Amino acid sequence: MLIKFLIFGLLWRIVGNPIVAVLIFLIILYFLDRRYVGVMPSFMKPLKRMRNISRLRQQLAMNPNEVSSKLDLARLLIERKRYSEAHALLIELERPYEQSAEYWEALGTTELHLGHTEEGERHILQALNINPRVKYGRPYLTLAGAFKETDRDKSLAYVQQFQEIHSSSSEAYYLLGSVYRSLGRTADSKQAYEQSLNVYRSLPKYKKRQERRWAVRSWFRKRGL
Repeated sequence: MLIKFLIFGLLWRIVGNPIVAVLIFLIILYFLDRRYVGVMPSFMKPLKRMRNISRLRQQLAMNPNEVSSKLDLARLLIERKRYSEAHALLIELERPYEQSAEYWEALGTTELHLGHTEEGERHILQALNINPRVKYGRPYLTLAGAFKETDRDKSLAYVQQFQEIHSSSSEAYYLLGSVYRSLGRTADSKQAYEQSLNVYRSLPKYKKRQERRWAVRSWFRKRGL
């Protein structure tokens, strides 16, 4: 904290304006976080996603039958939470992608968010049957979230299946803690966050850079419980 005040005081002295000094200080913090930690959201990612969506729409306007562009567009629309539009695109792609785990996972995700729980669960399980590690097992957490209010036993079963896949990932335990937290299982959530930190401490130096953001988030979540 003292270092932050010193940096802020130095900036204030250099620029001569406290408001400008605060803005510069926040910009510095942001770039340091993006470079070394990754807790703060990226401001560039949404802009890049919008450009890609626009580009794919143009491609499909010229060639409506380009299936790979439709799938890429559907994925980006899911990221933007435009599930209905993404679902309409995915329905058109069933035949060319019937053996693709990524396709069934995307279709199931849109259906869960559109309230078609039975179909969404079936299609995500179909994706996991094709490839149990599709999207690093995260579809299990998607299913756990879908059933956390209506069927807690099923939700926890999916959490446990996810945990079986990941035993040495700080991110995995962070996500696990988040699901437990949403289920009201505070003790289990706290334990998962602690395990996330333990895993991070045990990682080799080169791997810590990839997992640091999840360890930091786990630390904050644990303190908030």
